[in-house]
Amino acid sequence: MRVRKGSLVCLLGPSGCGKTTTLRAIAGFEPVASGEIRLRGEIVSASGITLAPERRRVGMVFQDYALFPHLSVIDNIIFGVHNRSFAKRRQIGAEMLELVGLAGYAERYPHELSGGQQQRVALARALAPRPDLILLDEPFSSLDVDLRQRLAYEVYDILKSQGITGVLVTHDQQEAFAMGEYVGVMQDGQLFQWDTPYNLYHEPANRFVANFIGQGRFLHATLLSPDTLETGAGVIRGNRAFLWPPGTRLDVLLRPDDIVPDSRGTLQGTVTKKAFKGAETLYTLRLDNGIELLSLFPSHLDHSVGDRVGIRIEAEHLVAFTV
Repeated sequence: MRVRKGSLVCLLGPSGCGKTTTLRAIAGFEPVASGEIRLRGEIVSASGITLAPERRRVGMVFQDYALFPHLSVIDNIIFGVHNRSFAKRRQIGAEMLELVGLAGYAERYPHELSGGQQQRVALARALAPRPDLILLDEPFSSLDVDLRQRLAYEVYDILKSQGITGVLVTHDQQEAFAMGEYVGVMQDGQLFQWDTPYNLYHEPANRFVANFIGQGRFLHATLLSPDTLETGAGVIRGNRAFLWPPGTRLDVLLRPDDIVPDSRGTLQGTVTKKAFKGAETLYTLRLDNGIELLSLFPSHLDHSVGDRVGIRIEAEHLVAFTV
């Protein structure tokens, strides 16, 4: 995995997959048994080699903020700024407070701040020593949904404005897709795919990535020709040519945006579940043969559980794996 200077990337995966351990290894808090970590082209971690964290020019924002309760906001921020006069350190602290939108909060203490404000202070503290790289370990996980989305965009804008490279660890797909120019999907300590959010969704490298990213249902299928599959939901044609020979048994992934409402469609489904999402409604549809599909309808096309609806399949990006 290679990260371009000034970009923001994400490590995404379920709890316990190794995301935070990877982040700690980049920071220098964990040794590596094999492989190597390079910063600015220089090896900082390898078997038997671990450059001290304070020499890496890396800042870290922790999940629990890790602010010092007995220090004021500005003293928290300038805690890691060394080799500067007191006046210069205070100036840097004031600049960081302005940057994160907390000018005027310098003399407050962490317990006087909201969760979102504490997270901004933690970011300001990480930025104050002017690091080359910022590591963010699920920094928004304890915040409510609206605040975490708003703060995530603010952090993205701040890092971009400063030209600082960032690596974010998260288990939230929407957060990873919104912030990451590249996203790495991890499981069991392995990096399964390092790609753009678009490619992760439409071109998953393996079945785990396909299952983990987005929503959808796998259908048993038989390959009729390089771009045509026969399934229990009918014959599906896509935009790609598979290299397997005709007759190969496959599982094909159909995502909600592949199933399009069509009042004149020959394919019919019965609504078994619905989840209103504002502009869209996610329906679970059961076909007559028992197959269940997920479909996104515009929210003005409102149906109740038990209704019969017409649909058609428009799977432009066919995702399939051999059985």
